[in-house]
Amino acid sequence: MTTYRSPISPGLSWYEDGLAGRPVFDPLDGSRRADVVIVGGGYTGMQAALNLAEAGVDVALIEAARFGDGASGRNGGQIGTGQRADADELEAEYGAERARALFELAEDAKRYLLDCGERYGIDIDYRPGQLSLAHKARYVDDFRRYTDEMRERWNYPHVSFMDREETAWRVGSRRFFAGVRDTGTGHIHPMKLMVGLARAAAAAGAGLFEGTRAEKIEAGNGKVIVTTRSGTITAKHGLIACNAHIDGLEPVTAAHVMPIRSFIGATVPVEDASILPGGEAVDDSRFVVRYFRKTADGRLLFGGREAYTSENPKDISTHIRKQIAEIYPSLHDIELTHAWGGSVAITLPRKPFVREVMPGVISIGGFSGHGVKLSNYCGKLYADTILGDRTRLALFEQLKVPPFPGGTKLRAPLLFLALTWFALRDRI
Repeated sequence: MTTYRSPISPGLSWYEDGLAGRPVFDPLDGSRRADVVIVGGGYTGMQAALNLAEAGVDVALIEAARFGDGASGRNGGQIGTGQRADADELEAEYGAERARALFELAEDAKRYLLDCGERYGIDIDYRPGQLSLAHKARYVDDFRRYTDEMRERWNYPHVSFMDREETAWRVGSRRFFAGVRDTGTGHIHPMKLMVGLARAAAAAGAGLFEGTRAEKIEAGNGKVIVTTRSGTITAKHGLIACNAHIDGLEPVTAAHVMPIRSFIGATVPVEDASILPGGEAVDDSRFVVRYFRKTADGRLLFGGREAYTSENPKDISTHIRKQIAEIYPSLHDIELTHAWGGSVAITLPRKPFVREVMPGVISIGGFSGHGVKLSNYCGKLYADTILGDRTRLALFEQLKVPPFPGGTKLRAPLLFLALTWFALRDRI
């Protein structure tokens, strides 16, 4: 067995530091054949491998780092409701029938995620509840309207509107003007889920290989060939599940899926019982979202330090602590025991990118902040596709996801300018 240090993720996460017995898998050693080859061992790739292996399909999954070193093991752990785009936005673009199908698909993804924990005996530390908050007064009516539409038009009874007083009580801060409480979702320990899925996939017979970077993917004549430094994998079908780490491996995916950096800090246990007394997760109305929640042992996990390049800031902790203090002034000097970052992937319209990019090769990524549930479910739907049912994956494939403008040279600078503008608007 070989131990790796991640080449892609700065900072030891609180998730990883407190997790005992994280399994290690050997790299690929030599060439082999399989029915399906998967590149990328996050939630999407691992769920695909698990479901296919359980169905008796010979599957080989390769990961450049370790399983969980990417966003799947380092994210905020929030599950959310629906798609990244609100149901009414999807209705305006695709019509009521398709919008409802997409909303129900996302709710199926939520149920599937929680079922996985029970089915495989994974202690994912699930805690119910999500608070979505208006950080500006002019958004209050939008939050009230959203609550009414979700309950009345989309048959989702789990949301309730919170006025400013209720919001202040549930958050433990008067920084916000209103909010929506969602009791139909919650938050999890993402690395525990990742590790549990890897163990389940290995037990089902999936070939899992860490420390194995794909250098080239070719497809044609009924074959998919993935080349690595230590050998090739030849298969009938291929899945690209690299998400933010696609780099130059496959140009169609790279044109549609953009990595951005996200950062999280973990505090020492918070003694103030008025902070998030109900244990819900929180997200706010900023374009560059701030998100936070309390762990089972009372720590505040706070995310929101934005960066729009591949570079890592020199001091994550200072920026995270400053943002915490804006909401909780009493915590202005609280100790951060951990601060870490990673790359998440977005698409231009904030919809998942699912497309057959080569004959027999499907690429999936760009979950744009809703990856905890959607990436898991998309891996399952890919397995369904290989097993003969493409119906539900097709709902994602049919989404309109244009490439980022500017090509490979200009798209990153253009995105930097756009997101900097939106970040400025958040502050005004």
